[in-house]
Amino acid sequence: MKTRRKILIVAAAWPALAWAGAVRAQAPEKIRRIGLLSAFSPSDAAPWHEAFRLGLRDLGWVEGKNISIEYRYSEGKSDRLPELAADLVRLKVDVIVASVDVDALAAQKATRAIPIVMAAAGAPVASGLVESLARPGGNVTGLSQMTVELGGKRLELLKEMVPKLSRVAVLWEPQIAISTLAWKEIQLPARQLGIELHSLEVRSTNDFDKAFEDAIRVRAGALAIMPGPVFTANLKRIAALAAKSRLPSIYNVGDFAGAGGLMTYGPYRTDLFRRAAAYVDKIFKGAKPGDLPIEQPVKFELVLNQKTAKAIRIKFPPSILLQADRVIE
Repeated sequence: MKTRRKILIVAAAWPALAWAGAVRAQAPEKIRRIGLLSAFSPSDAAPWHEAFRLGLRDLGWVEGKNISIEYRYSEGKSDRLPELAADLVRLKVDVIVASVDVDALAAQKATRAIPIVMAAAGAPVASGLVESLARPGGNVTGLSQMTVELGGKRLELLKEMVPKLSRVAVLWEPQIAISTLAWKEIQLPARQLGIELHSLEVRSTNDFDKAFEDAIRVRAGALAIMPGPVFTANLKRIAALAAKSRLPSIYNVGDFAGAGGLMTYGPYRTDLFRRAAAYVDKIFKGAKPGDLPIEQPVKFELVLNQKTAKAIRIKFPPSILLQADRVIE
């Protein structure tokens, strides 16, 4: 009798158990929220953010399915970043992905609780974002693009392009930490190459015309551009001014040559953003950002603009052409 009663109870409970299992099976997957903070404009950041989304997709994270992304752009206006970062914190995103030092710093000041992933920081240790590359500590991790370390290499390329080069005008943003750091660190390689540097401080787009007039006045033989949101947001204008002034120019963002600049040399930033997706994946799976080592670039590119070279009446020497990853005709 007891056995029969147990069978009846189980049989009676089975539909309820089956229904509960079906509800669990149909329950929607949890949506993780990513805050994408950028010091640049949507158009400037488009290829980088697409690479980031592709990296996420390869790891099973699909926008609209199990993740949502909140996009915030300061469009080269760094003073807007604190407000944009605070907005993402108010939304209680699960992770903030920043592009470079300036937006990562804004995010770090806004929160010490939400994990922050840097896609292409210039100098994360020197900027105070992390304690060390091996053990970042705190809530920040990600990738470095070695901006400061490669400043000397860019001067070498300018010297190779113009062997008699003795004076280089340098565009930099004094209110941006990474730009100031890059300006300081470029002094030693300049002395070693026998190059005098002429400072061109730019705080807004209103300073561009005066800066180039100053470069012409001091008879600079070339132009080096330090990292800064205002420069990345105005690549075409800078390239046009450099061409008008007949100044061979170099920057660290590959899009500069595409916008008409003479040369760019630096990490392949699209690859860095794609790799940033792996950090987000690890954090979503329980890793602490402070325990994830900072990774460095594995792909670098030298891009040359042959059309610009002809316009300013100079030729790329064979030694530079052999090093080039891309030549824009």
